[in-house]
Order: sequence, then C-alpha cells, then structure tokens
Amino acid sequence: MSRISMFDYLRQYEGLRKEILAAIEQVLSSGQLILDSEVRQFEEEFAEFFRSYGGCVGVNSGTDALVVALMALGIGPGHEVITVSNTAVATVSAIRSVGAIPVFCDVDPHTCLMDLDEMPSRITANTRAVIPVHLFGNVVDVSRIQNLIGDRDIKIIEDCAQAHGAALWGRMAGTMGDVGAFSFYPTKNLGAYGDAGLCYSGDPVLIKEMRRVRMYGFENGYYSEREGMNSRLDEIQAAILRVKLRCLPEYLKRRRALAERYESNLKEKVELVVPGDGVHHAYHLFVVKVPDRDRVRKELERRGVDTGIHYPCPIHLMRGYSFLGYREGSLPRTEALAQTILSLPMYPELPEASVDKVCAELNDVLG
Repeated sequence: MSRISMFDYLRQYEGLRKEILAAIEQVLSSGQLILDSEVRQFEEEFAEFFRSYGGCVGVNSGTDALVVALMALGIGPGHEVITVSNTAVATVSAIRSVGAIPVFCDVDPHTCLMDLDEMPSRITANTRAVIPVHLFGNVVDVSRIQNLIGDRDIKIIEDCAQAHGAALWGRMAGTMGDVGAFSFYPTKNLGAYGDAGLCYSGDPVLIKEMRRVRMYGFENGYYSEREGMNSRLDEIQAAILRVKLRCLPEYLKRRRALAERYESNLKEKVELVVPGDGVHHAYHLFVVKVPDRDRVRKELERRGVDTGIHYPCPIHLMRGYSFLGYREGSLPRTEALAQTILSLPMYPELPEASVDKVCAELNDVLG
C-alpha cells in the first residue's frame, strides 16, 4: 500500500474535473469577475444549506470572515473578546486586526472545546464578544453561552472554519450566534481552490452592514458609509464552491462513516476526542490523544502514515502573542492537550483499507 496522506484534493478533483472546469470557463467567458452572479448564487445556496432564513456574505478568507463580523458589530480597540488558545492563529489574528484584546479561556479536555464552566470568569466590563471555536467539526454549546451572557451586550461569533455541516440538537453550526464565520480553505469540508470565506447571519441589518464592510464601506457607488476593507469572494472561487456544495452532504456522510470505522478499529490505548452532548459531528479532522505522541508520530511516518497536530503550540505561548501576558501554566488543560493530540488522515476519498491500515499501525505502535 502506498503512503497514506492526511489530505489529497486531487482525488476529489478528478471526480469533479469536468464540472469545475466548465464553471471556471463560464466565469471567464462572462466578463464579470468580481461580486457578480456566481457570488450571489453561492451566498443564496449556502444559506439554503442551513435550512434557515438567514443570509450570507462571501468574503476573501475565513480570517476575513471573522474580521468583517467584528467590524460590523462595532468591536474595536479596548474591547475584549473571549476565545480559546487551541485554535488556528487566524482566530486571534482577526481579533487583533480590529484592535481588540483576545482573552483566553481554557478547554474541556474531553471535547477540546471552550470550557463553559470557566468562561463566565473571563467576562469583564470590557467584554464585547465571545468567539467559540467549533474545533475539528465538534460544536460548542452556543445556547449555553447565550444563557451565561444573559442580558449583557456581548455578541457571539461562531468560528466555523472546521464545522461545515456540523449541528447541535438539530441546529447547524454557524446559525446559533450573531454571526457564523466560515473558511473555504482547500482542506476544509467545503474547500475552494484558493482562499475564500463567508459570514452567515440571521439578522438582515447585520448582513447589510457586513456587505458594506467587505467593500470599503460602500453601499451605492464609490461612497463610504463607514470604514471598511477589501474582502471580496471572487467569482471563480464562488463558481467552484457552487459545484462542490452540491456534493457536501455526501462528503459529510462519508466523513462520518470513516470516523465510525476509526472508532471501531482503534484499541483502548487510543483516547478519542468526544463530541459534546447533542452534537452531530462534521469530522473535519479525526483527532485522538496518545501517550508519547511525538515518538508515535515519528514511527507512524516511518511506516508510511502521515499525521498532523492541530495545534502543536497554543497561541498564548507563541512569541508573537507574548505581549498578552500569558505564561506557561496559564491554561493547563490547553497546554496538556497540545502534548497528546494527533490528527489521523481524514477526507471523503480516503479508502477504507487506508483507515484499517492506520488503525493497525497505531494499535501496533502503542502495543
């Protein structure tokens, strides 16, 4: 058996090649390359995917989706935003991009999600938002965050970069807070062939505001109604995403089937990251916890199995964010997870035989 990679977009591309090339050709032949019919139709179709009455705003990336949401909600310098440190740097970079201050909450060691028992202690008079990160395809209990916030004016922006198609008690990730921010980076459950992102909201006033923000604050012509930025989902990526969106339900079904196969074949020495109560997991990643992780990973690589770590260093311990004042030991559960988590290969085209080999090799390495 050949080497088993973490991700292989070429297998998926081969199955969709004709449709994708036709969609790209249609855009190039239309003469309209920026914010035209492909973007509008993708926004409408992605909103329909949620089975909800909200709207979507296509933007340049998942990072920009967070920035656009923060700006539209009026969050800026001096404001505090509660989030987690075991996330992509993009989450914190977006908060800093608007001048706000990230405040880190520790995580539940079983779900790897924000510890909602601890979250209220992070709220201060300066708190203006919470960004729960739906990590790996798991879902934070947003309704509980809403209850904990109570009548305080604190917004919820769901970081859904890894949660396309995930749900909590039947409600889709991204539809429970004020804004859902999505990334369509190529490795995501719904991936473009470059950078792309989207903001979802059920509030039409907020949708209008985010549309202004994504294009310099314009509403009509070249007149800025407010300060904005340049963050436009381009027509070619929108056309590609429209093709792939039709396949997303089947991709999700396949990811869940592969996750069940992993769970059935892995031995007890491999600790699983568990879904939260009521979660319909999207399995963007299949993450386990193993002892002596770095040795295990090196041995798996020697045996032809690629793995990942999401994420190897918590953001609060990175030099780039040392000015925030956190030190080793500040978030003990987050730090402990970073030493044990291991991401196994997971993508819809992954053969079942490859999953079986990964499980066999990991079980053997652990003894």
